[in-house]
Amino acid sequence: MLLFGRGAQRLFAFVAVMMLVLGVVLSGFYFLSPRASLRMTSGFPGTAADKFVKAFVAGAAARYRMVKVSLVPVQSYAESSKALENGKADIAIVRTDIAPPSNGATVAILRRDAVVLVVGPGSRVKSPADLIGKTIAIPQSPVQDDNSRLLDQLLAYFDIAPDKVKRVFLPVAETGAAIQRKHAAAVLAVGPIGPGEAVNVVTSIAKATRGTPKILEFDEADAIAKRFPGFESIDIPAGAFRGRPEVPDDTVTSVAVTYRIVVPQTMLDVIAGMIGKSIIDTKDKLMASLPMVSQIEAPDTDNPSPILPVHSGVANYFNSGDQSFLDSLQQYFYVIGIPLSFLGSLGAVFFGQVQGRKMANDQKQIYQLLVYADAARTADAAELDRLEAAFNAAVTDYVNRIATKGGDPGQAPISSLAIDHARRAFDRRRMDLREQKPTTPGPAVGQAGADKMRGSGPETTAQ
Repeated sequence: MLLFGRGAQRLFAFVAVMMLVLGVVLSGFYFLSPRASLRMTSGFPGTAADKFVKAFVAGAAARYRMVKVSLVPVQSYAESSKALENGKADIAIVRTDIAPPSNGATVAILRRDAVVLVVGPGSRVKSPADLIGKTIAIPQSPVQDDNSRLLDQLLAYFDIAPDKVKRVFLPVAETGAAIQRKHAAAVLAVGPIGPGEAVNVVTSIAKATRGTPKILEFDEADAIAKRFPGFESIDIPAGAFRGRPEVPDDTVTSVAVTYRIVVPQTMLDVIAGMIGKSIIDTKDKLMASLPMVSQIEAPDTDNPSPILPVHSGVANYFNSGDQSFLDSLQQYFYVIGIPLSFLGSLGAVFFGQVQGRKMANDQKQIYQLLVYADAARTADAAELDRLEAAFNAAVTDYVNRIATKGGDPGQAPISSLAIDHARRAFDRRRMDLREQKPTTPGPAVGQAGADKMRGSGPETTAQ
């Protein structure tokens, strides 16, 4: 009896090929960047953030053929945060003081903006607490309302109600004239330490007043940052906003907000690490053509933040570099590959057992056909009829089972031989029984009659 038919061999060959294909696919996953289709919120049209986003998308498309990044248009940083929370975006640019997403994790810091209150030369305002009852000028911009709410938070720390401080929104170039004409006591500027809004405000005030502007210091910056996690403490070096005379004239402590590139905390480490790596690559490529990218920096992995913490995949990459990135890929290779291989092996065993049971049933029926053939050799006529009827029923059942439930095609030639062998056995036995049937005897005749038929006997001789 055959233990394995051609069907089983084909099944095992198929399983082996599938396992080989699986190994090739997982190897490709290990050595290549993972495929990903990512949605990223846009920046405000014409802003530096918008230029960076478009450059990043183009750079990602050129460098990572297996990664597709599409843009999700938004009109505010609050809308950008909401898009990440609602699952409408996979990457978002947010500002830490404007409704940060509850599910966000940082992959990179796009820019760090200092929050400064600039006053004119000889101003009586010496600290933020002196602003009660005064008017604050805020430069016009797409985020002017957000900056006004930022001012409310700072005033709240000094127990100053928002309605106790007036605001006027002016073009940057007119802020100096507002200070010179006493229409405003101070100007709120939110910008980087370097070219940007703060530098432009200082320049405007210096030109209008023909003096040296002053930067109010936030001695309570650390406490403010603890109370309002969207802020952080920052030291502004002397001469950061003007070189001669220097503004500020000495290092000043203030608060800052950061623009961050964030992803969901649930994003796979390997994808988040890839995004962090591609952002740094984009920075290096665009430094000459887009100066603002020089402000991009890796998040501080040693300083945990209560909001927008650093994503674990990004932390691993920035702490260990490319090796960590490959280790993450290897981790997913094992996590995915080993269970799939185990399931494939179980599947092969299961299908092997099913196929083995089918072969066993086929072989059992073939054996029964041979039993009928052996029994036919010594059967009398009545027994032969019974055996042949049982044989025909078995053949019919076997054919019907193959037609409905399938069977091993490799057993078909053996089945045909067994059926043919049994039929020949029945035919030979019937021929033997016909030859063994006795001839019917005629009427009895006496000895005399027999002698007479032979033409001899004692009486004939006597005559």
